[in-house]
Amino acid sequence: MTTSRPFGRALCAMITPFTDAGELDLDGARNLADHLVAEGCDGLVLNGTTGESPTTSDAEKTALVRAVVEAVGNRASVVAGVGSADTRHTVELAQAAEAAGADGVLVVTPYYSRPPQTAVEAHFRRVADAVGIPLMLYDIPGRTGTRIEPDTLMRLAGHPRIVAVKDCAYDLLGSTKVIARTSLAYYSGSEELNLPLYAVGGAGFVSTVANVAPRQLRAALDAYDAGQVAEAARLNQLTAPLAELMMASGLPGTVTVKALIDAGPVREPLQPAGREATDVLRRAYEELLASTSSPSGV
Repeated sequence: MTTSRPFGRALCAMITPFTDAGELDLDGARNLADHLVAEGCDGLVLNGTTGESPTTSDAEKTALVRAVVEAVGNRASVVAGVGSADTRHTVELAQAAEAAGADGVLVVTPYYSRPPQTAVEAHFRRVADAVGIPLMLYDIPGRTGTRIEPDTLMRLAGHPRIVAVKDCAYDLLGSTKVIARTSLAYYSGSEELNLPLYAVGGAGFVSTVANVAPRQLRAALDAYDAGQVAEAARLNQLTAPLAELMMASGLPGTVTVKALIDAGPVREPLQPAGREATDVLRRAYEELLASTSSPSGV
């Protein structure tokens, strides 16, 4: 096992800001990216589902990558989501992201069609062969309907440009096995597993909650790296209530993030959070800020 962090440790699955009229807000994206990096993110993942990729055009995706790369420079890695259910389209998106300056691409398993593992493997190899930048594979069977099986991941690890996994498979045993037998960098895509996955050799996280609490999420990893395991657990526990509300309350993470920060509306079919849900989120967010601004906090 080689513990590598090709895209950093603390990555934010960044939302896509829109204007009040629902158009792409590139100035808002630049400002948000700059803020997230200043608050401790060393990587930004754009054009994922948190970034409302199903409702942004290919041209908007490319413009967003260019704007954020311009804003953060070499202060953070920029990974562009390029996943689709169509291999040819995924390749086109990956090549466009590379041309726009992305440091890597996030490629999700083709969804809905539920291809067998041989086809899943061929899909990822086809994308990796088409670009010169590294890939992070996105394993989220609860959304795609298809797992990237551990044996498939171990074969794909031999490709020189397949370097990382965003792990939302909820299989810590399987992930531990792949981490132990390959050099793939494992990033938690589920906030409740950020610290457990890190403890078994993970590289860090790709987090939706990091849009609103980047410093607090990173603090748990910093404490763990410093050998302060109990402190890492305490800091991780402080973020759990907000993470649960944002990610497991029945509302999409994009909606809960935009209820907490000023980044414009969501695009349909998403709908904004209601007043009651927003008030609950706001209270939990303020409690987290209060608990981590004291001398014993973050």
